Amino acid sequence: MAEAYLDIETTGLSPYLDDITVIGIYMVTHDAPRFVQLVGEEITRENLLKALDGADTIFTYNGRRFDLPFIRDRLDLDLETEFRHHDLMYDCWENNLYGGFKSVEQQLGIPRLLTGISGFEAVVLWWKYKSAGDQEALDLLLEYNREDVVNLSALRRILHEC
Repeated sequence: MAEAYLDIETTGLSPYLDDITVIGIYMVTHDAPRFVQLVGEEITRENLLKALDGADTIFTYNGRRFDLPFIRDRLDLDLETEFRHHDLMYDCWENNLYGGFKSVEQQLGIPRLLTGISGFEAVVLWWKYKSAGDQEALDLLLEYNREDVVNLSALRRILHEC
């Protein structure tokens, strides 16, 4: 039984007009945790299902309204029919924790190495990489995504203790 913490980065807010640029998955099992990122052309239905192989439940923050619909519309894959899904944002609301994920992290004291990067900045980093081949921009975007998914695990742990 494995828990999968999932977060996506995109080129915008519309699954009809924009693309998924990164899918980050932090798989927590009884063995060792595993971290997978699908980037650009690697983002396919088949690769995502392979990365999630063994997952029992997928955890997201606002995934019910953003990540999963985006994946459904862009990859023709409804993760909620393939896996159990738990959106931690609603658990936060039950504990009077409101705002975006970064705001909730601050309220709970969950540390983040990369500060000052937002979803908008993630889009800018992607375009710096795509238009100019800026590898540092891609590396920063991937680290940002990595912190998101690893911190989802920390958020779940803290909420479980509430």
